[in-house]
Amino acid sequence: MASAAEQLAANMNMGTFAKATDLHKRLLFTLGALLVYRIGTYVPIPGINSAAFLAFFQNPDGQRGILDMFNMFSGGAVERMAVFALNVTPYISASIIVQLMGAVYPPWEKLKKEGGEQGRKQLNQYTRYLTVFLAVAQSLGIAAGLNAQPQLVDQPGLFFIISTVTCLTGGTMFLMWLGEQVTARGIGNGISLIIFAGIVAVLPGTLARLFGLAQQGQISAFTLLFIAAMAVAVVVFIVFMERAQRRLLIQYPKRQEGNRMTGGERSFMPLKVNTAGVIPAIFASSLLMLPTTVASMTANANLPEWLSWLPAVTAQLTHGQPVFMILYAALIIFFCFFYTSITFNPEETAENLRKYGGFLPGIRPGKRTAEYLDYVLTRLTVIGAAYITAVCLLPEFLVSQMGSTNLYFGGTSLLIVVSVTMDTVSQIQSQLLAHQYEGLIKKAKLRGRGGGRGGTPALRR
Repeated sequence: MASAAEQLAANMNMGTFAKATDLHKRLLFTLGALLVYRIGTYVPIPGINSAAFLAFFQNPDGQRGILDMFNMFSGGAVERMAVFALNVTPYISASIIVQLMGAVYPPWEKLKKEGGEQGRKQLNQYTRYLTVFLAVAQSLGIAAGLNAQPQLVDQPGLFFIISTVTCLTGGTMFLMWLGEQVTARGIGNGISLIIFAGIVAVLPGTLARLFGLAQQGQISAFTLLFIAAMAVAVVVFIVFMERAQRRLLIQYPKRQEGNRMTGGERSFMPLKVNTAGVIPAIFASSLLMLPTTVASMTANANLPEWLSWLPAVTAQLTHGQPVFMILYAALIIFFCFFYTSITFNPEETAENLRKYGGFLPGIRPGKRTAEYLDYVLTRLTVIGAAYITAVCLLPEFLVSQMGSTNLYFGGTSLLIVVSVTMDTVSQIQSQLLAHQYEGLIKKAKLRGRGGGRGGTPALRR
């Protein structure tokens, strides 16, 4: 027999959506925020020669492999050197550092576990402060690199560096605030949706360049069909793995309450195969982009002798290179286990089960339950880490075989797009279910009031 939630979901239609006015406001707010973000990616920073920079960025001889991914995440803002060129990368890097410190620094660990809502707000404030610092440092490196390049800046000098740092840092802070507003007043996670919008925005251009290479004969029609078939297969695989879960049976004992026997119910604890979601791929990409972005900007500048090794290192940290793929895989696996460990605590879950009388059949409550949960979760995380690593590295191998990075639209991009789409659709469905459930409650109350006095409220008035 279908549950109440399943029955409500089966009855949802366009009429239900039309009546959900609160959902309409949330969707319009989200679309408006993303529109503001897209407009900002076309506003160049003051003093930059946009045409000269675009030619420099698209130079096939330039070492800019890591900037392709940075440009993709920012929705093309890097190739236009817009005020949103840094996107939310400093915020993501700051979040990584704060979460790492929350696991190893005792005062922050206590604040996270025992501080409650106030502790969470305090850690968020630390994240904002660190975002400002990282944005200033990253934008300062970019400004210095641009200032050193001939013909890219109309009037190079100290004023250009200061204005560039101000614009790029301000753009990042505005996007951070915009993402928080979307999360609170819109639909979905605001930061994830901003990254999602940037990736989707550059997808048509990537496809156009791909078809252009096919028309020029640089890639065959078979290769084009193979890439399309692989993309579809990867999307299907991502959807399957994101929905895969291990369901642990939980039994509640029967209790005598007066003359009645209560309890004895059974439920399931769902453990996702990919508990960390898309976070490991985003974190790994951000950490790789953070040091190499500035290095890529200064690789062709007049470097002192003691920095002569920088271009060689930058060349190895580009897509398709073995060093890049090894570091990328290692970071993804690390963040899969790390993020899972901070989002799911086996000891705390086992203690909550014991408090409410629940237990896993055949497993003693308490320590043994915590050990079993950790055992199951570790093996699920191994599968999830292998899945994310395979999805993210498969396009890297293709890039290494094709020898071209200007078409980069990797597994990380597909993973983010599919995961964010699934999460947003799930939240929309939850909003519709809540609206439909509230409507049914109101109808039941009206019927109860009218039935007791022999008429409807309108007739009684």
